[in-house]
Amino acid sequence: MPLPLVPIAGFAIRYGTVALVAYGVRRALRKGRTDQRAEDALDRVDEGLAVHRPADRGQTSGAARFRRVIRWGDRAVEIDAAALARFRIRKL
Repeated sequence: MPLPLVPIAGFAIRYGTVALVAYGVRRALRKGRTDQRAEDALDRVDEGLAVHRPADRGQTSGAARFRRVIRWGDRAVEIDAAALARFRIRKL
């Protein structure tokens, strides 16, 4: 009597694909470093979204910050997410 391999094969393909993608992402990541100047700049970002375009530069800059304290029972967690972005196009 043959084994029902179709359900097992579908399971293997699905989870094998997930494992392969996770492996590829892991290999693509580089080891980062902490730049204190960047950390200080992120700490100075105001909460909310901001976009500006200086007249003397051909670029658009943006900043965003989300900061909340979530409490449940006697525990609390602070979430602080900040991002800086720059978009620049130059003619060469």
